[in-house]
Amino acid sequence: MSQVVIDIPEEALSALDLSPEQAGATIRLAAAVKLFELGRLSSGAAAQLADISRVAFLSRLAEYGVDAFDLEEDDLRREVRLG
Repeated sequence: MSQVVIDIPEEALSALDLSPEQAGATIRLAAAVKLFELGRLSSGAAAQLADISRVAFLSRLAEYGVDAFDLEEDDLRREVRLG
């Protein structure tokens, strides 16, 4: 596993009102959610980045206003016909 180190200004850490460990987990999750939303990571890879299970990751997406499943209108119509 690779490690990336970032510096977090004290003001930002204070605004988050979290311990450094909690802030790290929060930032990892936020990054994972955004990269998933942008289509840069699959849900499985994003869950690994966030260090949580895929099921937990998918359930947390709503907290960030991100859809777990991104179906285009044509895809949705096809799914309805098949269902």
